[in-house]
Amino acid sequence: MDIFANLLLGLSVAISPINLLYLFFGVMLGMVVGIIPGFGPAAGIAILLPITYGMDPTGAVIMLSAIYYGSMYGGTITSILLNTPGDSATVASTFDGYPLAQQGRAGPALVMQAVASFVGGTFGVILITLLAPLFAQVTRSFGPPEFFLLVMMGLLTLIVMIGGNWRYGVISALIGFALGTVGVDLETGQTRFTFKSAEMIGGIDFIPIAIGLFGLGELYYAFYQGLHLWGSGGIVQYQKEKRFWPELRDFVDTKFSVLRGSVLGFCIGVIPGAGATIASLMSYSLEKSVSRTPEKFGKGAMEGLVGPEAANNAASSGAMVPLLSLGIPGSASTAVLLAAFLMWGLTPGPLLMTQKPEFAWGLIASMYLGNMALLGLNIFAIPLFVQVIKVPYRILAPAVVLICTIGTYSVNGSIVETGLMFLAGLVGFFMKLYGYSPAALVLALVLGPLAEQSLRQTLTISRGSFWIFLERPTSQWILGVTAVILVAGLLLRRARREEE
Repeated sequence: MDIFANLLLGLSVAISPINLLYLFFGVMLGMVVGIIPGFGPAAGIAILLPITYGMDPTGAVIMLSAIYYGSMYGGTITSILLNTPGDSATVASTFDGYPLAQQGRAGPALVMQAVASFVGGTFGVILITLLAPLFAQVTRSFGPPEFFLLVMMGLLTLIVMIGGNWRYGVISALIGFALGTVGVDLETGQTRFTFKSAEMIGGIDFIPIAIGLFGLGELYYAFYQGLHLWGSGGIVQYQKEKRFWPELRDFVDTKFSVLRGSVLGFCIGVIPGAGATIASLMSYSLEKSVSRTPEKFGKGAMEGLVGPEAANNAASSGAMVPLLSLGIPGSASTAVLLAAFLMWGLTPGPLLMTQKPEFAWGLIASMYLGNMALLGLNIFAIPLFVQVIKVPYRILAPAVVLICTIGTYSVNGSIVETGLMFLAGLVGFFMKLYGYSPAALVLALVLGPLAEQSLRQTLTISRGSFWIFLERPTSQWILGVTAVILVAGLLLRRARREEE
């Protein structure tokens, strides 16, 4: 009963005129961010984070969260029409989405992905409603050892399951940890790695690094690939076909695919570090393995499209559970959201839902409304959003650079931070070029100070003994879950290499 009462409280917050405006603005921006090839939710949120200064915290987070899950919808449009995923989470959608477009079924494919995304996203939000308070109650007993292990679990999972080379992931995370140590040591009061610069005493701000890595880094990589030479983005142009709407057979044949993708996606999303990319690829493999006609996959199987779509949207919802209940982001996008929380003095964790119920439940309620709005946008505004694909990169790129520069400078009015943003952009480009993980760097940068603080508190409690991690029952459970995830991740990587 408390859940329904809290959800009603959240709805009363979410349906206020100003928050509804922020919500619809966010889902529209999310769609656009998802549609632009090479960009993703992390880049979109990071670039647009500075414009939320001065806004009400609840409305700002509602808008940024809408950009996050809205981009999951938009990224599939380019996957189907251009064979170009808007984000890594929509890579699996290209496998059968693009062949469907080549067969003249772009309309049904776009409608089915919208329906699958809606079902997966809504299913995830329902589980958030039910599980987030439970997680919050469980984690109230967590101490510094448990929080340190959770941070490590998230990073290790990300390193093992994402990227072609886990060693590059480790290096990326270590760079992030190193950046997180810049500033003043909270225990001794001594400055660290500031190089006698007054600008660095407060540490390296997350925002210029995130904007540079994801915004400019992706842009530089797009230039490297020659996207600025395209006259327009269109390779397969959308047309209103005679049979725009899917057939009844499409819904009947894919009903279990959507259900399997939703359940799998949410379970993967809850695991810190796994993310929507892993969920969508695992869903595709699952659908192909259980299909009676696996030979159709890769040639235009609707099940191969809707399963991953439901999975990546459910995973994006699932990633909000550890963020809200533990204060631990499970992906680069939720790491940027965590930075937004902290920017407004909100600390995600076990006490958030009791101390700030109107904020937490307002955000959850807005996700129900956001998914309904996205369903309508995806079906009826497809021709409008497809026009974004046709914007040449030579026009889009200067606008992105300008937004990044103004956004970074407006945070603290610092030329040094603006320079750091451009430097981070170059680093992000080379990381993407050589297979390193910007996501691991960002997560380590955000979580590094928390990990350091938790480890110091743990060692103070145990008087310098590391055995405390094995003596506490909750810590033992976390270590066990981490071991299972790492083994599963390694087996998954091996299976991928064998398939290749």
